[in-house]
Parts: sequence; structure tokens; C-alpha cells
Amino acid sequence: MFARNTLWVSLLCGAVPLAAQLPEFEPARSSLPFIVRPYKAASVPPIRTENSSRLGDLIRSGNLYLTVQDAIALALENNLQLEVARYGPVLAQWQLERSKAGGALPGVPSGASQFGSVANGQGVAGSQAAAGVTTGFAGVATATTGNATISEIGPIAQTFDPTIQQTSVFGHQTTPQPNVVQSVTPVLISNTHVYTGVYQQGLATGGSVGVNYKDSYLSENAPTDVLNPSSAPTLSITLQQNLLRGFGIAVNTRTIEVSRLNVKAADLNFQTQLVNTVGSVLNLYYLLAADYDDLKSKQEAVNTAERLVENNRIQERLGSIAPLDVVNAEAQLASAENDLVVSWSGLQQQELQLKNFISRKGLAARELARVRVVPLDRIEVPDHDDLPPLAQMVQDALAKRADIASERLGVTSSELSLLGTRNGILPSLQVAATESAAGLAGFPRVVKTRNGGVQTADPYFTGGIGDALGEVLRRNFPTNRISTNFAAPLRNRQAQADYAIDQLQLRQSQITTEKDLNRVLVDVSNYSVAVRQARARYQAASRNRILQQELFDAEQKRFAAGISTPYNVIVQQRDLVAANAAEIAAKVAYSNARIALDQTLGATLEANHVSIDEAVRGQVSRKSTIPTQP
Repeated sequence: MFARNTLWVSLLCGAVPLAAQLPEFEPARSSLPFIVRPYKAASVPPIRTENSSRLGDLIRSGNLYLTVQDAIALALENNLQLEVARYGPVLAQWQLERSKAGGALPGVPSGASQFGSVANGQGVAGSQAAAGVTTGFAGVATATTGNATISEIGPIAQTFDPTIQQTSVFGHQTTPQPNVVQSVTPVLISNTHVYTGVYQQGLATGGSVGVNYKDSYLSENAPTDVLNPSSAPTLSITLQQNLLRGFGIAVNTRTIEVSRLNVKAADLNFQTQLVNTVGSVLNLYYLLAADYDDLKSKQEAVNTAERLVENNRIQERLGSIAPLDVVNAEAQLASAENDLVVSWSGLQQQELQLKNFISRKGLAARELARVRVVPLDRIEVPDHDDLPPLAQMVQDALAKRADIASERLGVTSSELSLLGTRNGILPSLQVAATESAAGLAGFPRVVKTRNGGVQTADPYFTGGIGDALGEVLRRNFPTNRISTNFAAPLRNRQAQADYAIDQLQLRQSQITTEKDLNRVLVDVSNYSVAVRQARARYQAASRNRILQQELFDAEQKRFAAGISTPYNVIVQQRDLVAANAAEIAAKVAYSNARIALDQTLGATLEANHVSIDEAVRGQVSRKSTIPTQP
């Protein structure tokens, strides 16, 4: 399609070295041991603001010499719009990792609380609590946090990452006793050590398992306490399962599956942006090449007009033509010079656009400030376009187009998300089962009773924390509990509306996808016709330009022989300038149509030898074919 202008290459020699490696942009995970690695934040590199070294390597003597492949490589390495899209797949991978952890979506807060207390029945305060006696003094150190409620549509998945929590509370408490019958002291002084450990694990079925350990140590000044100090450990295992709302692996892993699809969609979206970037740089490059051709044509028109003015002035002095013929020639020269200025201005504007597109710093890049961009490739229009049959092109487009594949993935993601809103219509029913074991051991004391007797602790409870833990492990004091919880909102209008809204939006997405699939046929048809028409238009314009050149040359010869007039030469010159402009415009139209057809067929990357892996890294390994200076 495109031919090399060997004139520029002949000015140079050598080979351009490979561009230097750009810094990485993906977050780097910590290399610390596994135990502490989850608590070390990933290191996210700063943005990359420097251009690749390829740009400087292609600048010689104030000119930036570019083949079309060099322009593509510079765009892949330096274009900021593509750099923004490069973060999309990385973000999708981290979103997938977050989804695998389960739990509420970002923005849905939770509450937490910590407390320290004695075991139920342990010591005076524990006995009072067990008997339902309150003294008006809390005896509990608490810290709570609360947040506004934010709802997530559909059941919230369990937190699949295991959670370990350990709490240690050391307390010293002095409590006046309004009733001294039990404590036999008006002021109860107690020292408590409470150690709590919790292991929590969510299940994909919609349930959770939790293991709780608590050890309460108590030392107090009550003379009536037969075990003082004492330790009271407890160990419990709780299983909870949703049976209606929130039940099922498909419901609770829907966010993970959607995130997996989003990873694929992010790759496809990056590929779509890559195709658009390559298409844009091709259009900018060939428009600049066409502007150079137009500038050359306008310069030739000026040179011809200058020669005609000079010849007419000579003829006027010889008296063979009238002074008006000189004025007409000078007017034609002024018009040609104006056209040259307009062409030069258009070239400069197109050059600025290409510079900005292939540079990270845009026009602020020092190396590009005073550089002229010289495209070495030109548009070549083939005699024939060997396009496959329309049905084959449509089939290829549907199979290769990244945007079509991404749209289909979006419909699939919506269908998966619909599982949650549909399940959210059900009432809530949970069943929970808890198996716990308790122990108690302490230092025995002899306590005198009011009737003169003595009271001491049961020898079975004599000992330390090891004896108490033995009681727990032997399940000497087990407790079993099964509970159910049922909740059903009356009318349930919110859940019904959420499901209906999601279904309607899904139908809209499906219809939009079908419309876009039908549009592929129209686009392929239009652009294939546009390519054929542009080629035919170019062939006609090229023949017309050749004929106009022959007519102009013949008219000049006739004028030199004295059998034509200056006006006829000017008319033929104007027609030749117009024919040149029409031929260049036809070339640009063909180039644009061909680039658009490749984008419609999903063949842009393959046609231009672009590697997606290199585009993702922002580093093109292909060397430039432009020779270097010795």
C-alpha cells in the first residue's frame, strides 16, 4: 500500500540502535517472608514522563526522519492516551484479587468493638452478672466505632480471606458494693486479664465458620471467693449457613466471576485503544506525507509562475505581448504564492499534531521544539484491491474485533450479576450451630461462714491455666446450641424493583449488542465500497493530472513558438495545480478508507505488525530501518 521514498534514505547511513528500556509501571509486590508479606503495601512506580530514546535516535541535523513503522513504534512507546489505557488491565487484576477476598464492595463499612470482662459466674462481679444483679458501674472497658449504612444490591458475599483477631485487656477495677452480703467488703478491688482469640472464615456456600477462644484471669480482694486467683478459659466453634437469601456458590462467587470477565474485558479494551492509536498515528502520518506532496506541488506552481512572469516581461519589452499579459502572470504568481503559504501553514499544523501524538511531553519536549518531521513513506494506491467476499469480511470482523468481544463480555457480566439481585428477593433464613467447652481452675482458699463453719473450693478446680485448659479439651463442661433466624420484609418492593431494573438494563445491553453486531455488516459494506471508490477516484485523478501536465507542457511549447497567448498558459497552469491537488486528495481519501476498513475488520494490528505484548509494556523491540549517520 505504501512506498518508500528512497531519496531521504540515500542521505543517511548506518542503523538506529534499539530504544532503551522504559521503567516498569506495574505495582511491585513485597519480597518479604510470607508471614509479613500480606501487610506490606505494594510499591507503585511513579508515572513515566520521559520519552523513549528511540525519539532522540531518529533526529538528525534538526530533522526527525520517520518511516510509518517508526511513527507507530513512537506512538506505542510515548502516546499518553495509550499509557492511560495501559493501566486498565493492571487495575482489573487487582480488582479480581479483591473480589477473591470476598466481603462487601468498596464503600460498605463495618463496625468493630473490643471489650474486657470476667467470665460469667467468675468472682463476685461474674456471680452478680450471672444472677442478674447490676451495681450501676459498668466494669467493662469498651471502644466502638459506627458508620453510616451503605447498601449493596443483592446478598453480600462472605469474607473468604481467613481473619485472625487477638485482644488482650488488662484491668484494675475498684467498685463500691451497696450490698456486702456476697463480697463481705464495702469496696471490691479486682485485677483482670482477658485474652481473646478469634478465627473467622467465610464459605462460598453462603456460610461461615468461627473459632473463639477466651481466657479470663481474675484476682480480687473478696474474702468469700474460694478460688482466688482463678482462670476461666472457653473454646467454641460456630457454624452458620444461609438457607435462602445468600445461599449457593454461584451467588456468593458472582463477584469473582464478574471480575474475571472484567480482566478479559480490560485486555480487550486496551486492544481497542491500541487499534485506535495505531489508526490515528497512521492518519496523522499520511496526512503529513500528503501535505509534503502538496507543498512540493505548490512550490512547483510558484516556480512555474515566476518563470512565466519573467518570460512575459521579456516579451513585453520586445513588444510581442501587451502589458496586461504581464499583470495576469503576476496575479497568477501572487495566487500561487498564497497557495504555497496556505499549504506550508497546513503542513506545520499537521506536524504539530503528529509531534504531540508521539511524545509523552507533547510540544514541551525539548528535542521536538525546533525539529522538522520528515515522513519517508508515501501513500501508494494499488491497481486492484483483493478484498475477500463481504460475508467473509463480516465473519472476520465479528471474530477479531476487540470492541465486539468486550461488548459480549459485558452482557455475560450483567447476567452473572443478575444472580445476586434475583437471590436478594428471597427472605433471609440462617441456621447456626455452636459447640463450646468451658474450664475453671484457681488457687483454693478456706472461707469461714457466718455459722462458724468453713467453706473451700472443690478440689477438682484446684490448679492453674493448664488444668483449666485440660477441662476444655476434655469437654468436661460442654454447651451445645442451635439457632435459626428468619426475616422477611413485607411487600419486598426494594428487592423486586432492583431485580426488575437489572433485568431491564440487561435487555437494553442485549439489544445494544445486537444493534452493534448488525452495524458491523453496514460498516464493512460502507468501508469496502469507500476503498473501491477511493481507488477509482485516485485512478481518475491520476490520469487527469497526467493529461493536464501534457496539456500544460504543450501549451508552453506553443507559447514559446508564438502560437499561443500567456492567458492560455495561465489557464493550463491553474488546471494543472487543481489536478495535482485532486490527486493528492484522492490519495488521502484512499488511505483513510483503507485504514478505516482495517479497523472495521479488526486487522489493524496484524496489517501493521504490531505486537500486543510490546504495546502493553510500552517497549517496541523492532529496530528502525532508517540508517544512522556515521
